[in-house]
Amino acid sequence: MAEKRIYEVIFIIDPAADEEEVMRLTESLQKIVSGQGGNITKTEVMGRRQLAYEIKHKREGSYVLLEIEGSGQEIAELERRMRVNDRILRYMTVRVDEDRRRAEKFKDRRARKAARRGSGRKSAEVKPEAEKFEEGYAA
Repeated sequence: MAEKRIYEVIFIIDPAADEEEVMRLTESLQKIVSGQGGNITKTEVMGRRQLAYEIKHKREGSYVLLEIEGSGQEIAELERRMRVNDRILRYMTVRVDEDRRRAEKFKDRRARKAARRGSGRKSAEVKPEAEKFEEGYAA
């Protein structure tokens, strides 16, 4: 597959893990992606947060977000490794390139509409009304 896709992978690490272990685990997952031919475009360690519901008798966890550009094979390997790791409570992968492309398309469409709307058509409609008002005042 020649087309590169963009994925967001978020995972929750056991709260018993200290900051150093969170960084080691994140770096090892990044190496897995790089080894498979993927590219990490963004890494965000969100820190420890409260969970929405209890997972494995834990009420909080350390959240990490990775943005990955690749073909999809590296995602399969990454998910396989996260599934067998006891320190990772949950993970979720979302393909975001199509959504971003669609959002960019709508943004361009809105910008074109705004440019057409603001191109003097509205000011031409307002001006005669202002003149009518002034005429009524002068009489």
